[in-house]
Amino acid sequence: MAKPRNRVVDYGVYLVIRIVGAFLRTLPFALAFRVADGLAWVLMRISRSRIDIARDNLRQAFPGRYSEAELGRLVAETYRHFCRVIVEVLHIEHVMRTDNWRDFLSFGTDDQCRDVIAALVSGRSVMMVTGHFGNWEIAGYVLALLGFRGCAIARPLDNSHLDRWLRRWREATGQKLIAKNGEFELIEKTLQNGGILATLGDQDAGQRGLFVPFFNRPASTHKAVALLALEHKPIMVVVGAARIGVGMSYCLYLEDIIDPLDYEKRPDAVKAITVRFTEALERMIRRHPEQYLWIHRRWKHQPPAKKKAA
Repeated sequence: MAKPRNRVVDYGVYLVIRIVGAFLRTLPFALAFRVADGLAWVLMRISRSRIDIARDNLRQAFPGRYSEAELGRLVAETYRHFCRVIVEVLHIEHVMRTDNWRDFLSFGTDDQCRDVIAALVSGRSVMMVTGHFGNWEIAGYVLALLGFRGCAIARPLDNSHLDRWLRRWREATGQKLIAKNGEFELIEKTLQNGGILATLGDQDAGQRGLFVPFFNRPASTHKAVALLALEHKPIMVVVGAARIGVGMSYCLYLEDIIDPLDYEKRPDAVKAITVRFTEALERMIRRHPEQYLWIHRRWKHQPPAKKKAA
């Protein structure tokens, strides 16, 4: 049973975040980034357990590649990156428009750009799969600017005040949020009607999830992504927006395009699709390891140990 929330504390946290957010929005980008770097420094001092999780995840993902000093620097870069992402999210609706979005987001290659556009105008529904990598908000925002309004699956925040505020902000940018639990009909309706559905494909699915290799370790992964793809036949587009320059400058990688029609007759279709998009996410992260959210417990659950034969 979930522990009851303290409404006073929740509202206090909400007010503090709103005030800090309003302050950051008044600052120029360069100065706001310096404040974000300071916030990252503070968070690293008060979240030692998360730092330990990040260092352990990096050790196991890249065995022997980094010294302990390099691991410390990489974790610090991760904190700075995501604190800067918060600044970018707060500023995005004021700085990014239909006439200048290319100043902030580019494609890896022209072919990748054409492939994404071809999927969006194909007449079929599109399932965009990404992870806790780079800036996963920017691609959805640009699509909405260009008239491709989609839905994003998101877990509601425990703090209801923050959840309502963030939901209003994100939907004002052109995306409709669908609760991860409780709104399955809307998810199916989006895919049935040829819509665009965005989802994170690197969340721990608990002991009942499908265990597939992720950085050479079994990672519990939600089967729903592959099951929805096999049922509704959307074009699956695995993407990630990685920071490539100073300020808000990103490259959108089209890492893979998966057509569920190619897997219809395979008995292992669910696992095969899940393995494929997980491998695509891993390739992106290997190019920019400092932009992955190593502090989240991606490998929290592991396959149950096999019982020894009598």
